[in-house]
Amino acid sequence: MAAGEENSHILSGLTHQLPDRDPEETAEWIESLDALIQDQGTERAQFIMRSLLQRAGAQSVGVPMVTTTDYVNTIPADQEPEFPGNEEIERKYRAWLRWNAAIMVHRAQRPDIGVGGHISTYAGAATLYEVGFNHFFRGKDHPGGGDQIFFQGHASPGMYARAFMEGRLSEEDLNGFRQEKSKEGHALSSYPHPRLMPEFWEFPTVSMGIGPMNAIYQAQSNRYLHNRGLKDTSDQQVWAFLGDGEMDEPESRGLLQLAANDKLDNLNFVINCNLQRLDGPVRGNGKIMQELEAFFRGAGWNVIKVVWGREWDDLLAKDDDGSLVKVMNTTVDGDYQTYKGESGGFVREHFFGQTPQTKEMVADLSDDEVWNLKRGGHDYRKVYAAYKAATEFKGKPTVILAHTVKGYGLGTNFEARNATHQMKKLTMPDLKLFRDHLRIPISDAELEKDLYRPPYYHPGMDAPEIKYLMDRRAKLGGFLPERRTEHAEVALPGDKTYEVANRGSGKQYAATTMAFVRLLKDLMRDKEFGKRIVPIIPDEARTFGIDAFFPTAKIYNPNGQNYLSVDRDLVLAYKESISGQIVHAGINEAGSVAAFTAAGTAYATHGEPLIPVYVFYSMFGFQRTGDSLWAAADQMARGFVIGATAGRTTLTGEGLQHADGHSPLLASTNPAVVTYDPAYGYEIGVIMRDGLERMYGKGPASGDSSRNVMYYITVYNEPIIQPPAPEDMDVEGIIKGIYLLAPAKVDGPRAQLLASGVSVPWALEAQQILADDWGVSTDVWSVTSWTELRRDGLAAEEEQFLNPGANARMPFVTEQLAGATGPIVAVSDYMKAVPDQIRQFVPNEFATLGADGFGFSDTRAAARRFFKIDSHSIVVRALEMLARRGEVDWQAPAQAIEKYKLLDVNAGTTGVTGGDS
Repeated sequence: MAAGEENSHILSGLTHQLPDRDPEETAEWIESLDALIQDQGTERAQFIMRSLLQRAGAQSVGVPMVTTTDYVNTIPADQEPEFPGNEEIERKYRAWLRWNAAIMVHRAQRPDIGVGGHISTYAGAATLYEVGFNHFFRGKDHPGGGDQIFFQGHASPGMYARAFMEGRLSEEDLNGFRQEKSKEGHALSSYPHPRLMPEFWEFPTVSMGIGPMNAIYQAQSNRYLHNRGLKDTSDQQVWAFLGDGEMDEPESRGLLQLAANDKLDNLNFVINCNLQRLDGPVRGNGKIMQELEAFFRGAGWNVIKVVWGREWDDLLAKDDDGSLVKVMNTTVDGDYQTYKGESGGFVREHFFGQTPQTKEMVADLSDDEVWNLKRGGHDYRKVYAAYKAATEFKGKPTVILAHTVKGYGLGTNFEARNATHQMKKLTMPDLKLFRDHLRIPISDAELEKDLYRPPYYHPGMDAPEIKYLMDRRAKLGGFLPERRTEHAEVALPGDKTYEVANRGSGKQYAATTMAFVRLLKDLMRDKEFGKRIVPIIPDEARTFGIDAFFPTAKIYNPNGQNYLSVDRDLVLAYKESISGQIVHAGINEAGSVAAFTAAGTAYATHGEPLIPVYVFYSMFGFQRTGDSLWAAADQMARGFVIGATAGRTTLTGEGLQHADGHSPLLASTNPAVVTYDPAYGYEIGVIMRDGLERMYGKGPASGDSSRNVMYYITVYNEPIIQPPAPEDMDVEGIIKGIYLLAPAKVDGPRAQLLASGVSVPWALEAQQILADDWGVSTDVWSVTSWTELRRDGLAAEEEQFLNPGANARMPFVTEQLAGATGPIVAVSDYMKAVPDQIRQFVPNEFATLGADGFGFSDTRAAARRFFKIDSHSIVVRALEMLARRGEVDWQAPAQAIEKYKLLDVNAGTTGVTGGDS
């Protein structure tokens, strides 16, 4: 079977399934088309072909959708625009950039350092970046506001090399690559990490798949800002540089339809198709460019392929019978990779030698000339034509598929080798060949001084090439990448806004989810501040009560609402609007986090602060999208993530995969996340107010890293009586993590009950039972944050460790509990490890009750009895600890177990029914 038949799925397949009953007539039609192209060019031919296809459809002629085109450039040579720059100058300093990028990585891999790096990605992608830097990427001082560039993570050495040529980085800085503490002050992060280089990088991209997803939502966020009248972003483009191997990540492909549905023609993907993953070929037996073309076109994108360099134009023009195009179409990627690892003679024999016609085409070319038939991603003119077409295309996002060679120019030991991604240093012969290929004016003697410290090259800022480079950036609006944090002032809400949280619910039952939604509604009503809130939800607004916002705030849709809504007569009708405030991502937590990241960093990206409030099933947050939230922390996003329907026993019927008993632990692993588990609405009000003040209040400068936090607040769907805020409310205790909620009501043996979130009412009930049935006196403490208490305790320990002999600072939790006597029983609706976070900072005897194991479907009362976290379990645990101390009768615990039928799940009474799930 021929290769073309094996891979028919990657070809357009327009004719191979149909018989040609009149080849002579077919030839006449083809000759007519060829004559039209020769006489009037490809643009006219495009119109005629589209007209014929349209007519064929109207006449019910079955013409299949063309998902792939031939393996040639999308833009014909006769439609290429004139290249506006000085190609010779740009080629010269592009060589210097590639040299310096490789030398920086090579130096960092010397034996006494050995921190690694990646050489081959930028070597192969330098042209793709340089065409952008010199002609397209607008900096932040551009009148249009500047572009957002998502640089491919492994290509970071190239961006450092350019900043070195621009005078933004020194040679000492380059020598600090991947040595962020040992070379502090002159250090460069391995990849694009804004948190590590907050004035340089804007977008973290090296956790592959997150870059494409975040770029899509960045483009959407730009349009959101524009359509809501917050900022004119009409002249800003988003560029995402991606690898063809990276496109195997589900996140890379899973959100493409959003970009098409929203008509994000401000978005451009540039996929560096070097045909290689990190270990080997992407599609050795197939053609990844063809696969991606079909995928993106099917998703509604504009697709531009840059396959071949200008050296192929004459050969393709002579390809009268299509033999060359057929060979191009049927050659698989594994072979294309091999060709670049061999020689010109090998290419002549194995590629052109497949047919007599193609072999004859290159008969007059030397092996060197055959070898120098470049791929399109290394040709300035071809790439420029693609970028220009992309920025001018309207109505769809564009993807540019650029054919390149990984490790291009690094020599035969690197180019297109399977192991090239892991190769981090050059031998002396490699260095000399690379220098010769790039024409770098460095002598053999200079290279031979020290294999591990070859010199960088910079001709000086007065060199004409550097002046040209600097002039191009000046005209395009300044240097990139660059991150700025100056932003518009935020007028925060006053006391009145928080009154709803402090009032409580009276005699009505209300879950903390409802208390939160009521507060959010009042925050959004604030005339100055409300417009900055961006509610973000997956497809569960009605569960969370946010459907109450639909009629007023409306759901953002750049296409508006062009249908008659079925629920238009209802008070809570579903309403979409071009200027809608709610970002409704559908059943899509990954996209929701990407939207959160874009909104939460608008203060830096656009100088217009937005406060994203992402509300989601708590189980599908840090467990499902933790990597994206880590990237959001790297990008220094600010905002609120609300884990709704929290807890392992609160969601009743939903069962195992919905029962969250561990998200606070997962959240605690993210240093930028401030985690709270409030019990009441007034606690939520204090916490959110503190969050807003910390992010955007008066105080430290906007660039202060302590502002770059995300508040994770868990809320529950179980209705309870929401008490009003106490007159002597301990605001500091709520914010720092613990306060005394209910002092002991009787005299007797003493114990302390610590509870968080939905378990606080259980502790209050246990307090009453212990007093009434056993004469035990207990204090009930509301722990709003086990995690923040632990962080404070660890910080106090660190201070003591580094300052021996100094007066040790007491951890806040230790200070709060200083006068609290008796054993402690700590309880939450999470696994025991959540309350256990503070155990080392509490001198009292300490016991934890928690919901370890998988959740399940049942009543709340039965589930809590099963996990032994209900009110009666708290009572028994307290009695056991007091009995061991001899403070209550030793038989009391056993009596209590029998009295409350603690081993019978059907005897549980803790909690109420109700609440959506």
